[in-house]
Amino acid sequence: MDELEKLKIENEKLRKISENKSDVISITAHQLRTSLSALKWIFKMFIDGDVGKLSNEQSELAKKGFDSNERMLTLVNDLLTMNHTDEVEIHYEFKKMDILEIAEQTIFDFSGETNKKGIELIFLKPEAPLPLVSCDREMIRVVFQNLIENGIKYSHPGGKVFLSFSQKEKELQISVHDSGIGITNEDKESIFQKFYRAPNAIQKDNVGSGLGLFTTKNIVEKHGGKIWFENVDGGGTTFFVTLPIT
Repeated sequence: MDELEKLKIENEKLRKISENKSDVISITAHQLRTSLSALKWIFKMFIDGDVGKLSNEQSELAKKGFDSNERMLTLVNDLLTMNHTDEVEIHYEFKKMDILEIAEQTIFDFSGETNKKGIELIFLKPEAPLPLVSCDREMIRVVFQNLIENGIKYSHPGGKVFLSFSQKEKELQISVHDSGIGITNEDKESIFQKFYRAPNAIQKDNVGSGLGLFTTKNIVEKHGGKIWFENVDGGGTTFFVTLPIT
């Protein structure tokens, strides 16, 4: 057996080991997320007084438990996404999809959070129908989730988050605009880096792993698209995503 053949065999072994590790991470993380999600709403019931009035000390303990659970849930969600987006061998299942339908389903998931935080999530539907886009449904859903979640997280009570779409020649453009804290000039170059969180973002909400925008950028680029952002006069940020129409 020559050296090239040996290298091929070793490479195949390493590939299988990597795939097995990826499967273990995915299965374990999904199990953790299911338990953490259930625990989240149990804490929420105690905090909201659904099971009876708590003392001040009990209420504070419940809130601390809720915040800790949220941090773990965020890390598990980011771990699941990064496990897919960083994996060289990951298979994206591209199909012609109605992007507006995916967006509507994602928006529904945030109805409870926006009500609690007093933030309005507004879906500006285009007047003309949009063409179908070739994409992986679940991964594009992650893109919507991350951008909308950031818009809500970094907005102030009474703020608004807008989701809109437009067609520009052979590209579909998605924009998510918020009236929140914005992104400073010092942070612009680092905002898509793995694990990076801007100081003003940490000050506004200390829950986060710095993986959301990193994984979002990976997903968009694997769809042949682009992502960027612009600060808005008067405060806030608009994130733009373009996807090719093929």
